[in-house]
Amino acid sequence: MNKDVIIIGASGHGKVIADIVKKSSDKVIGFLDDDLSKNGVIGKIDDCIKHKDVYFIVAIGDNKTRKMIAEKYIIKYYTAIHPTAVIAEDVIIDDGTVVMANAVINPSAKIGRHCIINTGAIVEHGNQIADYVHVSPNATLCGTVTVGEGTHIGAGAVVNHNIEIGSNITIGAGATVVKNIDKPGVYVGVPTRELK
Repeated sequence: MNKDVIIIGASGHGKVIADIVKKSSDKVIGFLDDDLSKNGVIGKIDDCIKHKDVYFIVAIGDNKTRKMIAEKYIIKYYTAIHPTAVIAEDVIIDDGTVVMANAVINPSAKIGRHCIINTGAIVEHGNQIADYVHVSPNATLCGTVTVGEGTHIGAGAVVNHNIEIGSNITIGAGATVVKNIDKPGVYVGVPTRELK
């Protein structure tokens, strides 16, 4: 049965998710955004509680804001998976997550709630990705990587196999992670170092 979906957030990220919903043969009812001047907006975010029998997805790239919205409302959340994504049979993907075009998620990986696995990202076998994580375009997480809640992996970053990255950490674009990181902060470079 096809689903009716309302997207929370009407910026560029929301438009990408709308495209995924349509390509999945589901229907986009419209967007909720506190900026009512944006195209396709049918109400403010708080209006989500007025809509019955629809699914929602939070289309906001900032991990903290996405978490705040997702935890504020008791509504049904939609999981958006682009048809060109390659996902192994035993992968677990929780509610509210989006997997974008040409992403690859290999066997025994688990993706938490309200994550973003962005365009062309690679999540290798055995990865454990906590809630509210963003894996940016073309980032590569090698085998058996663990990523804590709210962490952002930048575009084109590489995380070596068997690495553990804690919560609320930012890995900069193009960085290479070769050892565990548990202290919140911003890490950049090849290999990564903390940005002071």
